[in-house]
Amino acid sequence: MDIRCTAGGHRAVSRGGTMGQPTQGGNTLVDPQRLWDRHMALAAIGGLPNGGVDRQALTLAEAEARIRLIEWGGEIGLAPEVDCIGNLFLRYPGRDAAAAPVVIGSHIDTQPTGGRFDGVFGVLSGLEALHGLRASGWEPERSVDLVAWNNEEGCRFPPTTMGSSVFSGALPVAEALDTVDGQGVSVADALQAVADNVGSLPTRPLGFSVHAFLEAHIEQGPVLEARKCPLGVVTGVQGLRWYRIDVRGQSAHAGTTPESLRRDALVAAHRMLATLRVHFLGGSDHEDTRFTVGRFQVQPGVPNTIPGHVHFTIDFRHPDAERLGELGDAVASICREHAGPCEVTVEAEPASPPIQFAPSIVALLDRAARAEGVEPLQLMSGATHDAKWLSTVAPAGMLFIPCKDGISHNEAESAEPAHLEIGARVLQRALRELAA
Repeated sequence: MDIRCTAGGHRAVSRGGTMGQPTQGGNTLVDPQRLWDRHMALAAIGGLPNGGVDRQALTLAEAEARIRLIEWGGEIGLAPEVDCIGNLFLRYPGRDAAAAPVVIGSHIDTQPTGGRFDGVFGVLSGLEALHGLRASGWEPERSVDLVAWNNEEGCRFPPTTMGSSVFSGALPVAEALDTVDGQGVSVADALQAVADNVGSLPTRPLGFSVHAFLEAHIEQGPVLEARKCPLGVVTGVQGLRWYRIDVRGQSAHAGTTPESLRRDALVAAHRMLATLRVHFLGGSDHEDTRFTVGRFQVQPGVPNTIPGHVHFTIDFRHPDAERLGELGDAVASICREHAGPCEVTVEAEPASPPIQFAPSIVALLDRAARAEGVEPLQLMSGATHDAKWLSTVAPAGMLFIPCKDGISHNEAESAEPAHLEIGARVLQRALRELAA
């Protein structure tokens, strides 16, 4: 299939292969129907009425998805192992057992109202690449590990990308295991509950040597679709900082408390947010800046009572490390300056700095795409991914495929079967070269 980005759309010329039949060409052997069917099968685990998925990290639904993935891997002889933070590995053995493996994959946990492709595509495209290579009799020099990183989303247990950040040494394992969810359940206890459901698996050391890491993912943004490109080669990931802000005033009767005596936490939080928005988005680099208040909770939350407590979060991203630090470091002082008669506390998660992927891997993925007849677009990732942390311990890179309207973290998230196939074929070709 020859696919090129054009002003009027992408041009595709079939070289053989239809849904339900493996596509063969050069180094590829990918069955697009099997790839699609497995996406739909996992989407049914934690499936929601509107077509989305709720399969949060270390829940019973995610444990069921792990079981399914292990079963599929077993069909082609992949041996499962798990590490102490719950990262799941399925190994395709190479001739040199002592050589550092190539690692491919992503995650299988979702947002509470997530979609069918975020994360899962990276795992299932890796599985499909190995399935086809196994069928062809491929014997790599070094082993390949297909991985499902634990708790990438961070919606149940903060922070995001927990499994890969512990693996890379960026987050202490003890700190991660002690993290609790909204019901007070710790990561350690949740891992045990998953193990009880999945069954006993061999364990491997945390943070072993990696030859290279590849991750395929939906873009989670509109650029590829807008440019009518079926594939992106990712050059890096912008930086991320998270904040949790608590504003505490005094709940009181709405009808009897005069304005001069009020300690209204909502009014104080509104002042903070108005100033923060100008601070983050008022500069000449506002198009590069991402500022989001994803959670805003008011208590007691009744019509005739002055709000005594407001909790909100900030998600701030920028591709430049210096600017990420400069803008982010001012959050606490801005909140204090606008607290008025209220008290405010600002808690910051550890910063996730911007990174550039290894030029050698970017070039490899670009070559692999062109060898498959695809002219890729090089772009920066606006979202944080596990590949970001793996890039600190090994050469790493990512492939993006389009998602409809750029929508992700949403039940409406959608991807085309043809794009899934393209991503899997390019991943397979790059993998074959890395493990040879």
